[in-house]
Amino acid sequence: MLAAMSATPVTTSSPGDACARSSGDACPGALRLHRADDGALARIRIPGGVLTPHQAAVLGQAAERLGDGELHLTSRGNVQLRGLAPDCGAELALLLSRAGLLPSERHERVRNVIASPLSGLDGLGAVDVRPWLTGLDRLLCGNDRATALSGRFLFALDDGRGDVDALGADLTLRAHDDGSALLRVGAGDTVLRVPSADGPRAALTAAEAFLDSARTSGAWRIKDLPDATAAALPAEVVRRLGAACVTVTPGALPRPLEALPPAPGPVPGGGREAALSVGVPLGRLDRTQWRLLSGGGGLRLTPWRGIVVTGVAAPGADGLLSELSGAGLITGPGSPWTGVGACIGRPGCAKSLADVRADAGAAVGAPGRLPVYWSGCERRCGHPRGEWIDVVATPGGHRISHVRGDRTTEAATVRDDPAALADAVAAARGTHT
Repeated sequence: MLAAMSATPVTTSSPGDACARSSGDACPGALRLHRADDGALARIRIPGGVLTPHQAAVLGQAAERLGDGELHLTSRGNVQLRGLAPDCGAELALLLSRAGLLPSERHERVRNVIASPLSGLDGLGAVDVRPWLTGLDRLLCGNDRATALSGRFLFALDDGRGDVDALGADLTLRAHDDGSALLRVGAGDTVLRVPSADGPRAALTAAEAFLDSARTSGAWRIKDLPDATAAALPAEVVRRLGAACVTVTPGALPRPLEALPPAPGPVPGGGREAALSVGVPLGRLDRTQWRLLSGGGGLRLTPWRGIVVTGVAAPGADGLLSELSGAGLITGPGSPWTGVGACIGRPGCAKSLADVRADAGAAVGAPGRLPVYWSGCERRCGHPRGEWIDVVATPGGHRISHVRGDRTTEAATVRDDPAALADAVAAARGTHT
């Protein structure tokens, strides 16, 4: 019998941190709602962001029938439904289960897997990671211990191009040109080499080793482990995997500093079937946009709040791209919305100090050289990685900073002047030449 969904508040200490051990893993899921100011919220994990046309249609129906009609993309390629009634849990769970979106109720919040969204489409990766994706998801859902992972613990499957390797997952499988798989454990540059076919099993073994290492510290992500414990974790994974696993020379594969999303527009390399990459302004899709996307083919939701539509009949690709552009989606270079992101802000979040989505919309202008992310409070939920402009609402106005990895340079604080705020953000982002 499908479990009923409950609405439980989520508390987090800082952006990107695991949910607090002391209060239990309260990260929202599909079977447990989070109470927000605009109604209940469900976060539906979609490994690799991969949806069949039927699954996408079911999500759209759920948003229209049970929520506010919109679908919100997350920085992990998942979907959030907002404005839900607190008693809709059983109906939502039934819809998702029938569509194959809940293969295991006990594991639904730990199916946090991102993957290279263009893998197998443009010929640029070393391998097509889809077998890894299905294999890892099957292993996760069949493993009792995996249920102890935090709802924030993240796996990444990189086809060799380095796109999702740059996103700071707890465990990253990256394809190598020699046919092997490289397993990065944590945020450092230590990687392990295993046969490609053993990649998913190696990732799960590493997750189990992390759980054992975290017993004393209570850490929920590898980055939260004490330094000495985190440093010893790769060697423990090698011990558990045996002779098939070896440690690569330290520093031989540094983590990429910048994660580049797929460029909007047609994906190169198609034949009789085409693929289209589109950006979604602020990650929010209305029912018309979602219907166009889900009716066009299969979907791959990206960690950059975009979507790749696959299996599009080549003769109709240009027409669909034109329709998507007309519906307000980003379909080519030069869109002012490119690189602009924001948290939900007011009125959806009680902690937010401003309607940052409206602020971001008012400040949109010429495309910037750097991405910009607007946050309603210091938590900065969903913020990007790498180099970006950080705009945070504070009691005294909007604070604008330049973030480069672990370094932050404060640029300015603008108080209650939309025109001045737009000018300051544009100046901080720079412009394309």
